Amino acid sequence: QVQLVESGGGLVQPGGSLTLSCVASGFSFSSYRMSWYRQAPGEERMLVASIGSTGGSTVYAGSLKGRFTISRDNAKNTVSLQMNSLKPDDTAVYYCQASGYWGQGTQVTVSS
Repeated sequence: QVQLVESGGGLVQPGGSLTLSCVASGFSFSSYRMSWYRQAPGEERMLVASIGSTGGSTVYAGSLKGRFTISRDNAKNTVSLQMNSLKPDDTAVYYCQASGYWGQGTQVTVSS
């Protein structure tokens, strides 16, 4: 079955960095666009970034471009999200998504 397992979340101070990873299994990873979403308390889930099957096409939420970088390693069935210059507003549960499937999420908290 399809599994998406996120890791790398945690507590970080404002201005800090985190890298999230998502390991996928149960489907042909290299054939699918992969995405990261996030959901803050009381808010709707929103797209953070998305990357094409070969890594050549990336999309970012406008407000995050320049601070976040999505990448993938098809040999390891992994998609990553490098997050820099983190702000308290980046606090949310971050989810990995592919073709209608979702991971369980990883909590990112930005606080001093």
